[in-house]
Amino acid sequence: MTQRVVPFSLACIAILVSASMTVRAQSLQPLNKPATPAVSQADFIVAVVNSEPITSSEVQAQVKPILQQFAQQGRATPPLADLQRQVLERLIMERAQLQLAASSGMRVDEVAIDQAEQNVARQNQIDVPELRRRVLADGLAMSQFRQRLRNQLLLMRLREREVESRVRVSDLEVEQYLREQSAVDPATQPVHLAQILVAVPEAATAVQIAALENRAKSALARARAGQDFSALVAELSDAPDRANGGQMGLRTPDRYPTIFIEATQNLASGDISSLVRSGAGFHILKVIEKRNSGLPNMTVTQSRARHILLRPNANLTEKAAMEKLAEYKRRIVAGQADFAALARDNSQDSSAAQGGDLGWASPGMFVPEFEEVMNRLAPGQISEPLISRFGVHLIQLNERRQATLSQREQMETVRALLREKKIDEAYTIWAQDLRDRTYVEIREAPL
Repeated sequence: MTQRVVPFSLACIAILVSASMTVRAQSLQPLNKPATPAVSQADFIVAVVNSEPITSSEVQAQVKPILQQFAQQGRATPPLADLQRQVLERLIMERAQLQLAASSGMRVDEVAIDQAEQNVARQNQIDVPELRRRVLADGLAMSQFRQRLRNQLLLMRLREREVESRVRVSDLEVEQYLREQSAVDPATQPVHLAQILVAVPEAATAVQIAALENRAKSALARARAGQDFSALVAELSDAPDRANGGQMGLRTPDRYPTIFIEATQNLASGDISSLVRSGAGFHILKVIEKRNSGLPNMTVTQSRARHILLRPNANLTEKAAMEKLAEYKRRIVAGQADFAALARDNSQDSSAAQGGDLGWASPGMFVPEFEEVMNRLAPGQISEPLISRFGVHLIQLNERRQATLSQREQMETVRALLREKKIDEAYTIWAQDLRDRTYVEIREAPL
């Protein structure tokens, strides 16, 4: 059976517009348009966007995998006419954005498409030759597949230029959000607990109970002294969850025994409760996590990396920058050069003076295309050259650690969360405004 290829998806780009949206044709001057594609006799034009046609075959090509996905998931298929209208509207908005990108001189080099192709292969856990085999098996020419990647990269870069670069989140907005979240009822906030249970049989004598309590107190003292909790669970716990380190999962408080919540309500993540007595025996509880559903996790894995950044320009293409950084990596791995020294001499950003050191970074602090590559590195490992919206990078991961965010870091994490929300809202408004300013003619199917 042929395995389908997971698409190179940028959810921020393609908006599946409601089928109820009114399609408007406005008499505006068309943008500079790419060459009009040929239309076969068996095909027909369903819409014209600034003089550029969208054909029925283009619509059907996008409807088909959606229908297949519904079938694979066993879900009821929406009315075909509604789905076709939604897909057509998405294609109209996409076409308008691609025309704007072309008219403003935006381009995507072949090397960037190569990298996108490698990303698709990695997402599918296959190599590039196997990816190409599957693409062809799905009936898609490689030229068409690479054009789709090119279009998605253009749309991403257009969004960055037109929307993301203009979105700001003030300290006042961050503080207001934190105030609102602090007012959320703690009784509704999920908590993740782990336990050591020293079971007490129903018919236990007073002497037996005292001995079991002493055993539990000894375990409590060891846990509070910093011994590994999961190891203590494996050694001492009588609970069925001992194989899972005693962890009971992230649950809302109403799904835990009341005595567990009362014993841990004033504890922070990582704290150990006092001894808790229940009908089952003596419990020692550890707070793994307390989560405010409106806030990001405040205990995170941080990475410390350094990089060399080259910014393509009229004298340095993306391909040439990739080749130069690949040579740097070869020299570093061979022991012929030092990463920090090369960064100081060549990197084109403010980290150059520090040998490319980017400091400790929490999730979300770097752009996704950079962070994704960095997260795959082991300490000491150097990436292949990669392209981001800022240029071409070579990354070396120095170390990782678990850290509880400081108040300032928490604010920056919240700022990133709010910024993503504002970007999505701003993009929706911008995309619809561009759609409204675009000449669109909807055509009926021929009889």
